[in-house]
Amino acid sequence: MKAVVMAGGEGTRLRPLTSNRPKPLVPILNKPIAQHIIEHLKRAGINDIVVTLYYLGEEIQRYFGDGSDMDVNLIYSVEETPLGTAGSVKQAEEHLKDGTFVIVSGDALTDLDIEKALAFHRAKGAEATLVLKPVPNPVEFGVVMTEPDGRIVRFLEKPDKAQVFSDSANTGMYILEPTVFELMESGKNYDWSQDIFPRLLEEGRPIYGYAMEEYWCDVGSLEQYRQAQYEMLEGQTALPIPGASHPNRVFVGGGTEIHPTAKIVGPVAIGGDCRIGPGAVIGPDAVLGDGAIVEANARIEKAILWRSAYVGAGAYLSACTICNHVHIGENVKVEESAVVGDKCSIEAGATIRPRVKLWPDKLIEERSVVTESLVWGAKAYSNLFRGLGVPGITNIELTPDFAAKLGASFGAFLKKGATIVVSRDGHPASRMLKRAFMAGVSSVGVSMLDVEEMALPVLRNTIRTNRAKGGVHVRQDPDHAGRTLVEFFDDRGIYLTKNNERKVETIFFREDYGRVLMDEVGTINPATRPLEQYTQLFLKQIAAKDIERQEFTVVIDYAYGSSLARVLPPILGQLGCKVFVLNPYPDWKRAPKNARDREQLVAELSKVVHQQKADLGVMIHSDGERLELVDEKGNALNRARLLATLASMVAQTTRAGQCKIAVPINAPSALEGILAHSGGTVTRTKTDPRFLMNVASASAEKIVMAGDLLGGFIFPGTEEAFHPTFDGLFAFVKTLEMMALHQRRPLSSFVAELPAMHLASRTLPCPQSDNGRVMRLLTEEAHSAPGTLELLDGIRVVDAPNAWSLILPDPAEPLIHIHSEGTSLADVNARTQRYADRIVELLS
Repeated sequence: MKAVVMAGGEGTRLRPLTSNRPKPLVPILNKPIAQHIIEHLKRAGINDIVVTLYYLGEEIQRYFGDGSDMDVNLIYSVEETPLGTAGSVKQAEEHLKDGTFVIVSGDALTDLDIEKALAFHRAKGAEATLVLKPVPNPVEFGVVMTEPDGRIVRFLEKPDKAQVFSDSANTGMYILEPTVFELMESGKNYDWSQDIFPRLLEEGRPIYGYAMEEYWCDVGSLEQYRQAQYEMLEGQTALPIPGASHPNRVFVGGGTEIHPTAKIVGPVAIGGDCRIGPGAVIGPDAVLGDGAIVEANARIEKAILWRSAYVGAGAYLSACTICNHVHIGENVKVEESAVVGDKCSIEAGATIRPRVKLWPDKLIEERSVVTESLVWGAKAYSNLFRGLGVPGITNIELTPDFAAKLGASFGAFLKKGATIVVSRDGHPASRMLKRAFMAGVSSVGVSMLDVEEMALPVLRNTIRTNRAKGGVHVRQDPDHAGRTLVEFFDDRGIYLTKNNERKVETIFFREDYGRVLMDEVGTINPATRPLEQYTQLFLKQIAAKDIERQEFTVVIDYAYGSSLARVLPPILGQLGCKVFVLNPYPDWKRAPKNARDREQLVAELSKVVHQQKADLGVMIHSDGERLELVDEKGNALNRARLLATLASMVAQTTRAGQCKIAVPINAPSALEGILAHSGGTVTRTKTDPRFLMNVASASAEKIVMAGDLLGGFIFPGTEEAFHPTFDGLFAFVKTLEMMALHQRRPLSSFVAELPAMHLASRTLPCPQSDNGRVMRLLTEEAHSAPGTLELLDGIRVVDAPNAWSLILPDPAEPLIHIHSEGTSLADVNARTQRYADRIVELLS
């Protein structure tokens, strides 16, 4: 049997550890990760090993040579261009075509019982066996679902939190038959999880998942890098630790000298030829590389030191990582999660604050306090994008320097020479952060059109009309007081895809933006007539004369959003409406901070509509994207009823058979019946708004309207489409248009035609570490219970057309949402409570 060690990765998330070396050569307890793997394969009786290389591959070849020092035969397969996880193995087919082979990662730590996994593979007659491991947070890995016998029925590569259906992670270790090479052409890029395994599954070929019980750790982050060593020191793996073993799990290499007054607190691994001075304290959970020197009274705990590190007298190192040949002076303090790159010199009395990263060859002057990483200076935040953008507590998490680095990351993603459109809401904090963001964008050679304070629909339209590469809007989070939200859009004005968000994150984490020369800095110019362009396109999509003839009386609550009060009056003036206005001036202290605040404004709006005998009342959210409606009787339309009302109006004003709307999966089932009367159809999407927008933007779909349960509506149009994004202003005027087409028919009459709808929602806390396990168990229970299981988004269990429950992890917060529909109020409440009780039980 032969093995393949995948050793071509760059390890960008481990920088600066990988600045001067490939990830497989990063040491774990003073031995490269790949060496642990190769020696483990040797112990399993595998002597012929193919090593696939790409990034700094010559360094790996130089270190391991032909493998004779480890009594194995190493064959190197070097990629000239990236071929993907499967394409790189295809390149080595000639060495693997004569029998079963195993693939392991050269940058993950494991003591997998290979013989046991191989026996499973052969017993099942598998063509491919994926080694699986339950993990607390599976979003960083491929998630796999299997039948009880191990046969794989579904998998998804790196899902977002709302897509998690299992906690069984794909470890990247596989046992394969050479017949898999038939699915690939030489020299082409293939990925096992995205290309080959889906093909095997689609063709019904035997592909299985083997649940390993041994240790496995994907060393994918700086935190996981340290944690893997702590776990190995504690004996969680069967992998041998270099050095002579002493009591309390203390391991010491040959030639090391430890002063009698020094204190060694296990577990600890100390390399060879080290010197530890008087009064020094080493441990617990500390690692010293070969040749390390620790002077008197220095203290090192939970810190990882590499080869030839020098630690001066009185220094204190805690839970940090110190690379090769680093000089740390007297009384230096290096705090938790800090990383110091090769050959850095930190002079006496300096302090390196938590999470700071120093790239190689930096000089820190004495008594300096380093609070930001050098040279590029960003902190290592996880999950940069959460929900529909990058949120953070204003001026604490989202600071001007953070915003500048975020802007540089987005600009670097778009490439030098691109142009984007930027805007904000009226809050002073949004202005501050937007300006800092723009500085970062300019620094990488990307130019901007600035529309200043503006409603989101106008921004999105300006992106499209100016053919910009994207856009950014900075605003105060409408549902979290004190928090700012930075939203990113593509060239259509639609939110970035998850994949592109990850690319921006990667650049942010790598802290490598590619600053341009002075003459290449991006420009900032005012956008030309954005309101006029928006208004002109707006009115082209509206039957203005029909509305004007009806002389509608409307009440508009701008909810203290001043930008909206600049956009809508010119439009309504041309439509002949009599308008009563509420709260048109900016007042951020009185502006609604959450759904409850907006409900109070709608209650006041209802009173005014009734008093003024208006035809319609509307409250438009401060972002301009969403709205709340009040009929002529003063009755507010709730979220489901608002969606159903507009869907019914669209169905009655669209030619028979041509009405197609799109709604999220948690919308009421009654919508299908409403549209059936006109021969219309309903397309359902995931609850994430970007999926709704993408469906609405696809010309082949011919969507007439898309809407969600939060007051967001899209009317994409047909020829010369307006824009396929949420627009509360446009949805309001379209409502007037549809009333006008029915000769001023009252809104309440459309509402009265709707069938009964019973929906309920519930949100429960759910730690992210338990998300995958809870979803897997609920999925397994749903498989064996009556009803239909749908996995479009989360877990949706359908018992009848109007009776279902959707369990959906929150994409940003440690929460899990339950959405239900029932045949009665009692039924929907009981259904929701049943799943809530079960989730609480699974978490207990």
